[in-house]
Amino acid sequence: MRLRLAFIALLAVVATSARAQDMRRTAPLKSPEKSTGVPRTLPLKFEGPPTTGAITPLDLMTRLYKFADDSMMGRLAGTPWNDKGTDYIAAEVKRLGLVPAGDDGYFQHPLVSKAFADSSWIAVGGKRYALWKDFAPRYQGDTAARITSAPVVFGGTFGDTASYLPNDQATGKVVVIRLAKQPDGTTNYQLVNRAQLTGRFSNAAAIAVEQLDYLPPGYLEQNFAAPSVGVKPDAEEAAAPRRVPSYFYITGALADDMLGAPLAQAKTGAAGRTVDGFLHQTTGVAPGRNVLAILPGSDPTLRNEYVVIGAHDDHIGFNHTPADHDSVKAVMMHAAPQGADSPDPKPTPAQWAAIRVTLDSLRRLHPARTDSIYNGADDDGSGSMGLLEIAERFATAPVKPKRSIIFAWHVGEEEGMLGSGFFTDHPTVKRDSIIAELNIDMIGRGKATDATGEDKNGKLLHGGPGYLQLIGSRRLSTELGNMVESVNKRDKLGLQFDYALDANGHPQNIYCRSDHWSYARWGIPIVFFTTGGHADYHQVTDEPQYIDYDHMATVAKLVHATAVDVANLGHRVAVDHPKPDPHGDCRQ
Repeated sequence: MRLRLAFIALLAVVATSARAQDMRRTAPLKSPEKSTGVPRTLPLKFEGPPTTGAITPLDLMTRLYKFADDSMMGRLAGTPWNDKGTDYIAAEVKRLGLVPAGDDGYFQHPLVSKAFADSSWIAVGGKRYALWKDFAPRYQGDTAARITSAPVVFGGTFGDTASYLPNDQATGKVVVIRLAKQPDGTTNYQLVNRAQLTGRFSNAAAIAVEQLDYLPPGYLEQNFAAPSVGVKPDAEEAAAPRRVPSYFYITGALADDMLGAPLAQAKTGAAGRTVDGFLHQTTGVAPGRNVLAILPGSDPTLRNEYVVIGAHDDHIGFNHTPADHDSVKAVMMHAAPQGADSPDPKPTPAQWAAIRVTLDSLRRLHPARTDSIYNGADDDGSGSMGLLEIAERFATAPVKPKRSIIFAWHVGEEEGMLGSGFFTDHPTVKRDSIIAELNIDMIGRGKATDATGEDKNGKLLHGGPGYLQLIGSRRLSTELGNMVESVNKRDKLGLQFDYALDANGHPQNIYCRSDHWSYARWGIPIVFFTTGGHADYHQVTDEPQYIDYDHMATVAKLVHATAVDVANLGHRVAVDHPKPDPHGDCRQ
């Protein structure tokens, strides 16, 4: 699920709670019992038997241990490691006999690499500020943008849309945005949404977000100064780029200087000083691919309509500062139960005590292990491999559905739904022939020990037997949402649906944070299937050994059966709610 990682660098000391058995590690297994079940104790490495036509926990385990292995280096979009993961997916869909649906066989190439040159600068009152120290440019429409004596204005506090400056008052100005403080004085910088701000202040000369002071050590160098990934412009846009305000992050000190007054005391609309600058962005081809394959439908007419089942094939790569794996897991479990969706952990004395007790128990089970790779087993290895298992089920079934099925592995979800946005803007089938999209992102967890998110009032939620979140299932089509409920009941899957995070206006904004939005914005009915968050979310501890494969198989069966029912409907899924503006902001 989309959200930039936070690497927790307080770790050479500690580990997890009384759930030590959940993390027991064994020697690699190569010859499991002849069963569709999985070993009771999950290993660090696993080489399973060939997969079957049925959706089974063992098949999913075999696939996920391969796809989320350390050798994939975190599958970051824009790197060869993402290509390595998509090579595996493409080889599998070819083996299954599915029809290529990309513009390059099974592939579609949506990405470009963007970097800011060292010649970029920002100045206030003639004083120049240092690139990658005082400010970090991120995105802009033109390759080179000049800011000339642009007046500064305070635009409000991110997340508090009622505090935002009207767009017409931002025209030609540098809009400074403040981040909201948590009750403990910290700031959750990861929730900043570039698209929301550039959409809201589209007339601005630039948008400057006070963020750099809150980043963990090494984060700026690894994630901002390094080249970023964007979407390949189409021919018209390349010839005449759409104007987008320059967008950069700044320190609190630079924000104060821009405003000529303390940022903490600023009121919306407060006028500041003037800013000059030059931001030079270079662009090149980037690795990273959508994988697209079709199972043709059996009905001569309805086969020209499509049900898309999607997941994202990327994760967030690796870092250059390894930490003790069990220590990361422990700190997150005790002090940040929602992983990267939690504020940076600051354990209390009681939490430190519990962490140290558990470290002792873990050290009796296995030696310490340093870790720096964000394997993305749940996010979204579980969705990607669940989708591959569903594809094999469809491909080997003797009876094919009436409508065609598109299996879509989208790249760049973590960077802002880039691959899914590119596919729905440049579909390889007619866009209006897509009647529904079922999105799978993080379906491998959901135990009672997992904090799966918060309700709208901020109360922490947890999983349990059969736990599954449904997001957006009735936002465009009541019929589609009802069908999912009906399938679960008819097939006696025993899943317990949680709709809490689908609430209108929910601050965690889950409806806008995964690939289904790229379809919903075009009025295509969607359902987002997820078991929600957990302490390993966007951490190096999101590994295959912590996945609940039995539960993952049940969710995959639900998605498969729902896709069958939608594909066999005698009519298109009814859209009975207003369609959004496909180029507008997503609203939870």
